[in-house]
Amino acid sequence: MSQQCVIFDMDGVISHTNPHHVIAFEKFFDKYNVPYTQEEFEEHMYGKHNSYIMTHFFKRPIEGEELIKLEDEKEGMFREIYKDKVETIPHYMDFLNELKSRGFKTAVATSAPRANLDLIANALKLGEKMDSMMSSEDVTFHKPNPEVYLKSAERVGVSPSDCVVFEDSFSGVTAGLNAGMKVVGVLSTHTKEQLPPCDFYINDYSEVNVDKIIEILNSNS
Repeated sequence: MSQQCVIFDMDGVISHTNPHHVIAFEKFFDKYNVPYTQEEFEEHMYGKHNSYIMTHFFKRPIEGEELIKLEDEKEGMFREIYKDKVETIPHYMDFLNELKSRGFKTAVATSAPRANLDLIANALKLGEKMDSMMSSEDVTFHKPNPEVYLKSAERVGVSPSDCVVFEDSFSGVTAGLNAGMKVVGVLSTHTKEQLPPCDFYINDYSEVNVDKIIEILNSNS
């Protein structure tokens, strides 16, 4: 069997952080008197990079030094809210341990900043179980561009066609498909109908195992 890899997005895939990001964004936007709706969060926040989110809600380009400053402020609020609440989507660690015991390479590929990845990875002790962990600082182009997935595959030495991506957002699923990988949709944030067609869907990790991953990788869809 050639080497195979499972790559996980983080927010909404490893941990159900999105409700906490909403709280952080509400506090942040309230401070700057920026209007928002819950519908807008669903469409313009989940799975998106901060440069896109800020530009959409502030209704003007947010980039360069201003982006760095505003992103640091908002993500600092998120980490403060979430730091004592870090947990996984149910049964994630069991699934991850099964993947490792069966010889799979594993990786994290998130659009979140490195500090958020470090917070969650340290709390869950993911470092010892992942062959690669990449954040927004590691790429030039953000999802739906496939760069973070292609770089992850390259880093662990596995061809894209031997990778399965776990994603919960429209831009993330699109990035995985653009990378030429199989995609499992995690329905933590969106319904099946709100995502591009995936190879398989789960609500949590009790609904998937390594044999299913092998079956997905061997299918020709």
